Amino acid sequence: MSTSPSRLRLAPHELWRGIRSNARSDVLGGSLLLAATVAALILANTSAVGWYESVRDFTFGIPELHLDLSVGAWAADGLLAIFFFVVGLELKEEFVTGRLRDPRQAALPIAAAVCGVIVPALFFVLINLGGGADVLRGWAIPTATDIAFAVAVIAVVGRFLPPALRVFLLTLAIIDDLIAITIIATFYTDTISFPWLALALLPLAGFAFLVQRGVRAWWILLPLAIAVWVCIHAAGVHATVAGVLLGFVVPVVPSERARVRAGEDANGEPLYDGMAPHFADRWGVVATLFAVPVFAFFAAGVTIGGMEGLASALTDPITIGIIVGLVIGKPIGILATTFLLSRLPALRLDESLRWPDLVGMAFLAGIGFTVSLLVGELAYGASSVADEHVKIGVLVGSLVAAVIGGLVLSRRNSLARRASLRP
Repeated sequence: MSTSPSRLRLAPHELWRGIRSNARSDVLGGSLLLAATVAALILANTSAVGWYESVRDFTFGIPELHLDLSVGAWAADGLLAIFFFVVGLELKEEFVTGRLRDPRQAALPIAAAVCGVIVPALFFVLINLGGGADVLRGWAIPTATDIAFAVAVIAVVGRFLPPALRVFLLTLAIIDDLIAITIIATFYTDTISFPWLALALLPLAGFAFLVQRGVRAWWILLPLAIAVWVCIHAAGVHATVAGVLLGFVVPVVPSERARVRAGEDANGEPLYDGMAPHFADRWGVVATLFAVPVFAFFAAGVTIGGMEGLASALTDPITIGIIVGLVIGKPIGILATTFLLSRLPALRLDESLRWPDLVGMAFLAGIGFTVSLLVGELAYGASSVADEHVKIGVLVGSLVAAVIGGLVLSRRNSLARRASLRP
């Protein structure tokens, strides 16, 4: 029996639901990041480099609002604000109703995240002590964990690993993001215009007032969000902070006014989500499919200059500090803290976790990509020689950390798979 073409055609809402479902895939997010990075490296090291740089450096905007930016800067300041908006939503959700609500349950990964930031920064500083204050501005580059890449590796190689391992990594990465936001706002803001900062409170208050009352219309909320972003940018604070602030004012728990119907329970009673999970679901698609890959495409395009250029970069203390921080500093900070604190009776590890699992996870936490590249630009200036070496250090360090962590977890996954097949 033939099927009518009209029955095969998906309704718009069904198509969008399918796109959102696929966009939430850890593997897809990591794959798009990887594809954008590889494309940028190819274009920056072939005859297409002129076209790539002309697009990346093309400037447009509104000078009166300090918005006369290059395409690359728009990607870093503008598109990443969407990513950090989703991060802000997820952070608030975790603190209110999720894994971070119970301090005892979250204490181990939180402490591991903090030391996983401190130790790589110390390695970078020790290696670059002789470089002066300008070089030491990059101390925060190896401190970040790229959650998209790290979780994607676990999704690919860790099908039979304990679910608690992914929870540990997610909690650690969420706290890592919060620390990264604080570092950017505190240490990479040179001068602050307080009038612009005060002005940002007006659209932010309007946005908060509306979402607290359940308003979801994009044509009302988006202009307010853009106004907050413009004021924060003009104030001299990195504009991605605007995304976090907007995310933090969205309510998590559904109320009579602010809620979104999410289906029905077994008895046919309606189920409701809060506004934060609703917005995270919608805007997470934009961040995964567009914002982060486009940023990676314009941020990762470093012209290596052949073997001579690569050798020059790899002997630069900045590059060495980043690689050592990501590959050695991150695992040491995470594992040492976890080991010491897990000796305390009140802070036991999940019984399903084994130390080889945690070793592999700790190396995956050394995949510092999106935020590391952003901090590199803020520390040394986009397209500077130091920033080019930062990109090489981040790419090499992240690759080595991913390979080591992936191999360890792949081996653990094989053992767990065999155990599951035993009668």
